[in-house]
Amino acid sequence: MDKPASKPSNPNDPGRKFTLECTRNIGIAAHIDAGKTTVTERVLYYTGLIHKMGEVHDGNTVTDWMEQERERGITITSAATTCFWKPRSGQYKDIQHRVNIIDTPGHVDFTAEVERSLRVLDGVIAVFCGVAGVQPQSETVWRQANKYKVPRIAFVNKMDRVGANFEAAVKEMRQKLGANAWPILIPIGREDQLKGCVDVIAQKAVIYDPSDESGMKYEVTDIPADLADEMKLHRMELIEAVANVDDLIADKFLHEQPIDEKELRQGIRRATVSGKFVPVVGGSAYKNKNVQPLIDAVVDFLPNPLDVGEIHGFDPDDHSPMLIHPDDNAEDVSLAFKLWSDPYIGKLVFFRVYTGKLTKGDSVYNPRTNKTERVSRVIMMQADKREEVDVVYSGDIAALVGLKNIATGDTLCDPDFPILLEPPTFPEPVISMAVEPKTKADREKMGEALQRLAEEDPTFRVKTNEDTGQLIIHGMGELHLEIIRDRMFREFKVEANAGKPQIAFRETITKSAAGEGKFIRQTGGRGQYGHVCLDVQPGDRGSGHVIENEVVGGNIPKEFIKPSIQGVEEGLLTGILAGYPVVDIKVQILDGSYHDVDSSEIAFKMAGIFAIKDALKKASCILLEPIMKVELSTPEEYQGDLMGDLNRRRGKIMNMENKGNTCLIHAEVPLEELFGYATDIRSLSKGRAAYSMEPSHFEKVPEQVLQRILEQTKK
Repeated sequence: MDKPASKPSNPNDPGRKFTLECTRNIGIAAHIDAGKTTVTERVLYYTGLIHKMGEVHDGNTVTDWMEQERERGITITSAATTCFWKPRSGQYKDIQHRVNIIDTPGHVDFTAEVERSLRVLDGVIAVFCGVAGVQPQSETVWRQANKYKVPRIAFVNKMDRVGANFEAAVKEMRQKLGANAWPILIPIGREDQLKGCVDVIAQKAVIYDPSDESGMKYEVTDIPADLADEMKLHRMELIEAVANVDDLIADKFLHEQPIDEKELRQGIRRATVSGKFVPVVGGSAYKNKNVQPLIDAVVDFLPNPLDVGEIHGFDPDDHSPMLIHPDDNAEDVSLAFKLWSDPYIGKLVFFRVYTGKLTKGDSVYNPRTNKTERVSRVIMMQADKREEVDVVYSGDIAALVGLKNIATGDTLCDPDFPILLEPPTFPEPVISMAVEPKTKADREKMGEALQRLAEEDPTFRVKTNEDTGQLIIHGMGELHLEIIRDRMFREFKVEANAGKPQIAFRETITKSAAGEGKFIRQTGGRGQYGHVCLDVQPGDRGSGHVIENEVVGGNIPKEFIKPSIQGVEEGLLTGILAGYPVVDIKVQILDGSYHDVDSSEIAFKMAGIFAIKDALKKASCILLEPIMKVELSTPEEYQGDLMGDLNRRRGKIMNMENKGNTCLIHAEVPLEELFGYATDIRSLSKGRAAYSMEPSHFEKVPEQVLQRILEQTKK
C-alpha cells in the first residue's frame, strides 16, 4: 500500500509570482536538424526574453552556448531557460504564464541528455521536419517520452521548404509512432506560399504581414473562402477523434449536441494530459510563421505540475511505495537530473522541485549517500546567463552550487522526510577508445578532467585496463568521444592522444552447463575453504544477467550466499572467449559445501568466480556485436553506390522508400563497420547524402570476423 499523502487544498505559497496552474515545464525534442534550437530561439524572441533572433548556422543562438555547439551547428547539452507568455487566444487568454524550456540534442550520441530531461518535464514539443516526416531519432525520442509518460504536442516544422507536406507528416505520426495525432493549427500554403495557419478549433485564420519578416505582425481573420469547407470538415474530424478518448465530448457528440470552442479546448486538454491525444501544429520556425500560436497551444494543452498530480517514490529503508503531491507547503523533495562543470562557478547541479520549496541556507538530505548538505546558492538558469534567487518552489527547474557528494538521478529531500524518487535510466555505452596524456603535466590534470566529465555524463565511463594499464573511455559514438576529447582540451587544458575506437562487444552462452568451483588454501593455522556448484542457461536477448540462489538445506550458509553471488558477478565481467562481459545468461547457485573453521567470505567469492568460469567453458560461448539501425537519405542517382557500400560493411537492407527525388534506405549495420562512415558517404554522394544511426540490438559475430577479433585481443 502507498503511504497516504493528503492532497493540498491550496498548494501555492503566497510568495510565488506564478501559481502552479500558470507554470509549464516543457522540452523540445526531435531528430537531428528538425529545427529544435530554431524553435526554442523563436519562442524566446516572441516571449520577449531576447531581442534579436539567433540562427544555428550563424552560431549565435541562446541555448547552443558551448563553443563546440556553435562551431558544429548541433546541440550537445540540454539547456534550460525560462520565459513568460500571455496567450492571445484559447482558454487562458491574457493570463501571464511562466514557461520553463529545455532544448535537447538530436544526435543519438547525446541521448542521455534527452533521457534525463524527459524524466523531469511535464510536457514535450516533438518537432518534425515537414519534408522528412518521422525519422529514426524521432521514433527514439517518442519511445523515451512514452517511457516517462510525458504528454506531447507535435510541431511540423520547415513547412517553407520545397517538398514539405503537412498531411503526410501527420499520417506518418499515426502509422510509425502509433500516435493519436490530429491537426489543431493547419498551415495556410506551403513552401514559399506559407502565409499563416488556420485555428481548427476556433475556425479562424492567422495571417502574417508579408512586410514584417520578424513575424511579430499578424491578424486573426475569417478563414479564406476557398478553405472554409475543408476546415469545417477538419473540425468535425477533430471532434470525433477527441470524442473517442474523452467521455464528456463523447457524450455531447453522441447526442448530436453542439460543442463550442471552450468545451473542445478543455476536451483536447484532458485527452492530451492523459497521453491519449497529440495535437499537431504546422509552421516554419526559420521563417517566423505560426510560432506564437504554438506557444498558445503549449499553455492551452500541455499539463501544469498539478495536472501531473501524484508523484511515486520509495521509502529509502524498506522500499515501500510513497506518494507526494506538488505543494509548496509540504516537505521539500527534488530530483537532481544533471551535473555541469561551469568554468566560473564550479559544479552546477540542475534539479526539479517536485514538492515543497527550497530556500538558500536550507539543508538537503541525499538518501543514496545518507549525507546532509547545506544549500549555499540557488540559481535560475537562462541558458548561459544566471540569476541568483533566494527560494524556488514546486514545479521549478533551477540549479544549486556547492553540493559535493551528488550524482545524476539523486533525490534531494527534507532531512525529516526521507524519500527516493525513480532516477532516469541510461543506455549502456557502445564504443570505447584508449587515451593517454601528451605530457607528464597533462597526466595529473587528465584524471581530474575525466572524472568531472564522467560525473556530468552518465553514458560516459572511464576505466583502466588492468592488463595494459591503458586508460579507456567509453561512450555512445564517435562524435560523443570526439566532443569529450575536445572539452578536455578547451575546458581543462589537457591534451590527449587517442587510439582507434574499440567496440563494446559482449559474450553469451548457447547451451546450458554446470560449473563447480573450489577454493582451498591450507597453510599453517587457519586455512581457506569455499565450494560452489551452479548451473547456467541462455537468457533472452537483452536480459543482461540473472543470478538466483537455489541452495537448500544450508549446504552454503546464509552469510556466504552474498559473496558467492558477488564472485559470479565478477566472473561474468570477463568472458572466456575474448575477455568481454557475459550477458543474456541465467545463473542458478544450486549447491556447495563449507568448513566450520576455514570457510570465509573471500573463499566463497573466489569459489563463485571459479564455478562460473568452469560453467562458461562448457556452455559454447559466442561473441556478440552491437548492431546499429541506420537511415540513409540520398538523391536517387547515388542510391546504387551507397547500397553497395552498405553491403561491403556487412549491412542488411531492411527496406527502402522514395520521397520525391530522395531515396530513404533503412539498414542494420554492425557498429564495427561504421567508423569513418560520415566521411565515406560524403565522398560517395558529393556531400548530398545524410545519415543517422541509433543502437538497435546485439547479434552473433560471423566466424571469419570472430577470428580477426580474437587475434587482435591476443596482441
